[in-house]
Amino acid sequence: MNKQEKKSSREVGLELAAIGGKYLLNLEHLHYGYWTGDLEVNIANLHKAQENYTDFLFSQIPEGVETILDVGCGLGKTVKKLIDGGYRVDCVSPSSFLSEQVRCLLGNTTHLFECPYEKMETEKRYDLVLFAESFQYIPLEKSLKQTVRFLNKGGYLLICDIFKMEAKGKCVVGGGHKLTQFHERIELCPFEFVTDVDITEQTAPNLDLLDDAVKNVVAPALDSSLGFLQRRYPLMTKFLKWKYKKQINKMYDKYFGGGRTADEFKKFKSYRLFLYRKMQPAADQEHYF
Repeated sequence: MNKQEKKSSREVGLELAAIGGKYLLNLEHLHYGYWTGDLEVNIANLHKAQENYTDFLFSQIPEGVETILDVGCGLGKTVKKLIDGGYRVDCVSPSSFLSEQVRCLLGNTTHLFECPYEKMETEKRYDLVLFAESFQYIPLEKSLKQTVRFLNKGGYLLICDIFKMEAKGKCVVGGGHKLTQFHERIELCPFEFVTDVDITEQTAPNLDLLDDAVKNVVAPALDSSLGFLQRRYPLMTKFLKWKYKKQINKMYDKYFGGGRTADEFKKFKSYRLFLYRKMQPAADQEHYF
C-alpha cells in the first residue's frame, strides 16, 4: 500500500478495534462472536463467542479444499488456525498496521497481499476464497469479479458477513451490502448456490454487549473528560462545542441514541453465511466479466 494514501474511517476503526481488543480484552479476532444458547452474553465470554464463530466458519469449508485466500485477514489468527488445520493459505490486508501484526504472527508461512482486494494481482488460483466479515468493505461487483478470477474451476466462494435488509426506518448500525442487490449480482456470476445459513440470532447479541459497554464505560468516561475540560478551559470548550455541534450531535445520536441494540440489528440487518461453487460461465456471464 502507498504510505501516502489516506486511511479510510473504516480502516482507522478496524485498527482501533484491533488495538483495544488485543490489549484491553485479550481478543484474538476482529469479527463478531457467535452466541450459543448455553453461553451467557457478557464481555468475559466474548473470547469464547469469537472462537465459536471460527469453529462454525471452519465447519462450512467443503471437503477437498486445500488452498485458501483469506480476504481481510484481520490479526491473522484465523489464517493461523487454517494453516494449523492443514490448509495452504494466502491472505489479503489493506491495512499496514494489521499487516504488520500478521507478519509478526505468521512469518513466511503465508503470502500476504498488502493491498485492497479490488487491486490485488496474482497468477495464483485457489480452491476457496474466504470473506469472514470483510465482504461488506469491498465494492460488490469488484469483489465478485476478483473472486471469479482467483478461483480454480469448481472452487468455492465462502462469505460470512452482514447484509442490509429492506426495512423502513433508519439504522445506525453501519455495514453490509443490500441483500437483494447481492442476490441480483451473484446471479450474473458463474456460481452455483450451495449453502445459505442465517446466523442473525447468534450474532445480534454482540450489539447488546456493545451498547452496554457504551452506556456503562464510554459514556461516563466521555462525560468525565468533558467535565474536566469545561472546568479547566471553559471558553475553549464552549467554542469547540459550538464549532463542532453537528458532529457532536451526530456522534451522540449514533452511539448513545439507543439504536445499537440486538433488536434493531435484527430489524435492519441479516448476518448470513453463503457458500457458492464456481462453474463454467454461460455466454451471458462471460460477457458480464
